[in-house]
Amino acid sequence: MTGFGQHGTRKYPRTRGRMGSRSGPDRATLGIIGLVCAVAGFFTLGIVLGPAAIVCGWLAMGRTWAGSRPVPALVAVVLGAIDTLLAVIWLAGAAGPGGGLL
Repeated sequence: MTGFGQHGTRKYPRTRGRMGSRSGPDRATLGIIGLVCAVAGFFTLGIVLGPAAIVCGWLAMGRTWAGSRPVPALVAVVLGAIDTLLAVIWLAGAAGPGGGLL
């Protein structure tokens, strides 16, 4: 019965070597969340969802442009920037004298 109690050979199963040392969300998950925010930003709340997509994509890429980047993370950053830009243009056009799109 060496497996039970304090003197067992197996330590806590989720040690640093087995699961890694990350404490936050998985990078692939952040990339997908950013991609969903970017696509949803084209239809509603682009001024909010665009920057959220940029942040999620940037964190999913590991906060760097060097090295290999996951595709969903890069797409989330690009589409989030487009979302934000279109939302700012739309808000600037709505605030103008005509009240139209541009």
